[in-house]
Amino acid sequence: MTRKNTDSLRDALRLPLGEPVGLRGYDARATPGAPGGKQASLADTARMGKRLAVLQERLWAAGTAGDRRRLLLVLQGMDTSGKGGTVKHVIGQLNPSGCRIKAFKAPTEEEREHDFLWRVRRALPEPGEIGIFDRSHYEDVLIARVRHLAPPAAIGSRYGLINDFERSLTEDGVTVVKCFLHLSHEEQKRRLLRRLDRPDKHWKFSPDDIEERALWPAYQEAYELALEHCATPHAPWYLVPADRKWYRNWAVSRLLLEHLRTLDPHYPEGDFDVAECRRRLLKQP
Repeated sequence: MTRKNTDSLRDALRLPLGEPVGLRGYDARATPGAPGGKQASLADTARMGKRLAVLQERLWAAGTAGDRRRLLLVLQGMDTSGKGGTVKHVIGQLNPSGCRIKAFKAPTEEEREHDFLWRVRRALPEPGEIGIFDRSHYEDVLIARVRHLAPPAAIGSRYGLINDFERSLTEDGVTVVKCFLHLSHEEQKRRLLRRLDRPDKHWKFSPDDIEERALWPAYQEAYELALEHCATPHAPWYLVPADRKWYRNWAVSRLLLEHLRTLDPHYPEGDFDVAECRRRLLKQP
């Protein structure tokens, strides 16, 4: 599927609401909205990093004065699609004091004793923070579906529960930015082979990755259902082509920038007499 460039990357990458999603129709090497090739986009990403840092500080400062708004970035994608790389190259430009990063793994014994959203609620950003989920509550309609970890009826009910959950977040001041990092089957194989070729990347590889890759069609179907059923006006999905790492980082940076600009947080005004405090300081030796 071809999508034209637009001034708003949100418009360019947002998946349509209420329509079936066919991932084969989206080019994982596409670069919609990019300011140019790799070098131009890398330079623009660096410039955006500075603007993001300023907006993040303003959001963090506003939160200290009672502004309940915050932002939650949800990163989903197949293995090697770059969830961790996005955190490193995009979120790494921000002040860690105002960020809350959570990488969701297989549920612990304690987490399995609660409903599937329990551990997610515990990881949500506080007012003023930017939260980042490396995988998320969507694992419970993705791997749970592919690996038959729950009855089909239970998995089917989770789409509605997720939509209700995300609606409650937005009503409480959370801006939800959900990015599906769209990787091609061929590029995933290349990245896994590179991990095998580099001893310093072996820690990122598991023989189980080969078994998971064999389930690619089932995972694609699971993603298509999640993207269709859980794209809503208050929490849409953005499909980010991820075969080109430089574009992936640029696009996620741009999406964050557009959402933070819309929030337009401001530094809170001081609740003290500035002139009087200045006079007192100047009197001190």
